[in-house]
Amino acid sequence: MQQNNGPLNQGNPNSDQPYISMLIAAGIAIITWLFLKTCLNNTLTNWDDVQYIKDNPLIKDLSAEGLKAIFSTPVLGNYHPLTILSYAFDYAAGGPDPYIYHLHSLALHCIATILVYWLAMLLTKRPVAAAITALLFGLHPMHVESVAWLSGRKDELCAIYYIGACIAYVYQKNTTTATKTRSALLYALTLLFFVCALLSKPVAVTLPVTLLLIDRFQNRKWTLRAILAKTPHFLLAIAFGIISFSTQHAFGAVGAHHRFSYNVFDRLAIGCYALVTYLAKAIAPTNLHCFYPYPEMHDGLSMFCYAAIPLIAVLAFVLWKFARNNKMIVFGFLFFIVNIFLLLQFIPVGDAVIAERYTYIPYIGLFLIAGWYASELLAKNSMAGKPLLGLAVLYLLWLGVQSRDRCTVWYDSVSLWSDELKKQPDNETVAYSNLSAIYFDIWNNSNDRNERRVAYDSALYLFNRSVELMPDSAAPYQALGMLHYAKHELPEAIAYFGRSVILSPGAEAHSNFGNLLVLANRADLALQQYDTAIAQNPDLFAAHLGRGKILRKENHFAEAMEDLNAARTLKPEYAEVYYERSFCDTQMINKAVALKDVETAISLGYNHVDSSYYRLLKQ
Repeated sequence: MQQNNGPLNQGNPNSDQPYISMLIAAGIAIITWLFLKTCLNNTLTNWDDVQYIKDNPLIKDLSAEGLKAIFSTPVLGNYHPLTILSYAFDYAAGGPDPYIYHLHSLALHCIATILVYWLAMLLTKRPVAAAITALLFGLHPMHVESVAWLSGRKDELCAIYYIGACIAYVYQKNTTTATKTRSALLYALTLLFFVCALLSKPVAVTLPVTLLLIDRFQNRKWTLRAILAKTPHFLLAIAFGIISFSTQHAFGAVGAHHRFSYNVFDRLAIGCYALVTYLAKAIAPTNLHCFYPYPEMHDGLSMFCYAAIPLIAVLAFVLWKFARNNKMIVFGFLFFIVNIFLLLQFIPVGDAVIAERYTYIPYIGLFLIAGWYASELLAKNSMAGKPLLGLAVLYLLWLGVQSRDRCTVWYDSVSLWSDELKKQPDNETVAYSNLSAIYFDIWNNSNDRNERRVAYDSALYLFNRSVELMPDSAAPYQALGMLHYAKHELPEAIAYFGRSVILSPGAEAHSNFGNLLVLANRADLALQQYDTAIAQNPDLFAAHLGRGKILRKENHFAEAMEDLNAARTLKPEYAEVYYERSFCDTQMINKAVALKDVETAISLGYNHVDSSYYRLLKQ
């Protein structure tokens, strides 16, 4: 890559005016805050926020044991302990109050925006280029998901450490041979930031390649020595890549588990389709979603998906033919491609083909190109410079307003999924499932008769719509089973649960079906479901408890005690286990132990102890 025309030295972050750069960065952060502050009013959603925050015991314990658990336990198939630790700090500061979490997330986004400005100044040495790059990063609506969605915290933390590593690396490479100690410290700092980025989100594995791109952009050759100097970075990337793949695979997120089967050519088309979409939405971020399902496939993908392959080929040819000697365009596009490539679903992970949060780091490359050429126009003092600057300001304002409005969409689960259904009513199965679950909770918890009726009708409609859209998916059938079960309509509930178990014969599905059969007084069939569940997952608490209760009632006390002891090991804080154990204790001639078990159950909050039975044990 050769130097493109245009001066490289317009402004210098290490010149006589460092405070001006600091003021510019602070101003950009304030502007970002003002446009996105509406997210501070938001609550939690039922899309991962429950598992990450509301019902996550990991964030409620900052003791030594708690920290050990945070750094050893993946959450939802992801190993990102620093992200979970950040939630733990929020919980320690404000408990379950969503405001604290949103305040933290917005502050992190502003910090990331400042770091983007800093990195852009180091790379371009142009205040205007750096300012526009940072404003695009801070105000772009595609980044709102990482800010307004609390489960998007991992993107912000990863970006902060990732950009920090790039900044430390640039400083290290700009040191002279006389400052070897400083160089070594900056090298160590780059590695430290890299580890922190990986512990925030494993997508940071691309950093070693990004550092090589920075080398070429700053006119350093890719010598063997330069590549070997990054050996620790590559080893860390490989190690965390293996960890990430293993945890995702164990969680069941890796592989094609949607209702269409795609061949290799289809996968290529889908990847190119995603890439074209990311490029288009970088310029015109409209019609945004929180979930982008895989494209429908009826005798093949749509022609638009297949057309993305030649479109990307043409774009690559144009860049090679006309811009291969333009170092900023080459660097910016390669930065984007390197950091988005692993997220293009060539290896399918999850159910979404595109995710707005995936652009959080990659778009920096495209924004650098935009900032650079905006500064070029201003530097030339051409007649078009000021009008184009005015258009740029209007464009940034439009982005800010779009982001502000997008933050309100993330206000709560109802607003989020209602927006999804409004935009794609016939292709948003996830939205139907999640919105129906919200109405089910309203119906189940409300004391208002009219509200319950409306919520029930809404949940029933949405669950049935989910079945229409996903006839081969177990989730909507299980949801309908839960709805009918809650209304004590057991035959209908059993029918729906039975269908869900056939479609997805997992351990939890069998255990839930067993619980329902118990309520229908079909203990014989329930035992079969519990047996299957425990055979599939010996550590499933509910199945051990359910089977233990049935065996106890059928006077198989020794076998029941085995299940109840297993349940106690899995959840020693669960009161009912001790109460059930006490009946086995009495039949096994161990009255003192039975009394201790009952009193343990009472101390844990069990409110259904038979008072006459308790008095008998105390005699």
